[in-house]
Amino acid sequence: MAKVGISDVAREARVSEATVSRVLNHRGIVAPDTRRAVEEAMQQLGYSSRATTSKVVLLLTPDLDNPFFAQLCARIVAGASSQGLQAVVGSAPSGGSQEYECVASMVNLGVVGVVFVSTSNTIVGADPSVPNLLLARNIPFLCINGSFPDTPMPALATNDAVASELAVDHLWSLGHRKIGLIAGPRGNRPSDRRVAGFSAALKRRGGEGGVIVHHEYSVEGGSSAAASVLDAGVTAIIGASDDIALGAVRSISRRGLRVPDDVSVIGFDDVHPLEFTNPPLTTVRQPIDRLAAASVRILQRLIQRRHADSQELLFDPDLIIRASTGRARQ
Repeated sequence: MAKVGISDVAREARVSEATVSRVLNHRGIVAPDTRRAVEEAMQQLGYSSRATTSKVVLLLTPDLDNPFFAQLCARIVAGASSQGLQAVVGSAPSGGSQEYECVASMVNLGVVGVVFVSTSNTIVGADPSVPNLLLARNIPFLCINGSFPDTPMPALATNDAVASELAVDHLWSLGHRKIGLIAGPRGNRPSDRRVAGFSAALKRRGGEGGVIVHHEYSVEGGSSAAASVLDAGVTAIIGASDDIALGAVRSISRRGLRVPDDVSVIGFDDVHPLEFTNPPLTTVRQPIDRLAAASVRILQRLIQRRHADSQELLFDPDLIIRASTGRARQ
């Protein structure tokens, strides 16, 4: 049996060979009905090509137990599906060999794009092997919450400077002048940005530098770090994540203090059902829906080999005020 070629597919679908090529390589704009006709012709004729069969994109995340990552991935999966792409979620520790192996395996299976959902792209000084692999194979990718240095690929993030400004402004308006920040690990780009934003927001108000402690993004990290922050005599604590903030609430309670009567607390993310915590937690809400929608749009342009600006796209968050913040104690 003669091998089926692009010309055969073009004749069957009654389109040009250039149109078939655009469908195969996800390049240019092809009308949905035309794309469907080409795909049906390929199926009917038994035409197979690695480039044609793969509509798979990889979403790489370090931790699906983290509700922010899980919710963001779920929304990107849904958005990608509406564009005819199948998104596969892979979880691997950031910057480790498992991350490289996961990406390399999916590359060999023919993925057409990759989204880094807060993986090694968030780590200062991370091994560049993963992005270099994708660049060498001409596979487009985009980053969320930090970009790879010297890499001409798009990046998206919540505007951490605005997030810090919202939190500090709210506490300042309540009379708090001794404010602490429990940040994530040093060298984590989102954490470093929140620290810089926190310090700048206090400086603009003529306040002190604030009390800054770094720890893990976890309830335990927040609880441990809160001890040092409370010892410094703060009247309010900002956590770099909701888990950190909830850990701080636990530590405050164990000291016999009350939130917000003695210490106010603000979190970051708003992905837990925080209205049901005791007290309901004030937090800075990340714009998950907008991040996901923009990620899908940009990913589609990259796959179609259309221009996508490599300058980082920043999304403003919102402050959600609940009962964990109140006026500063005298």
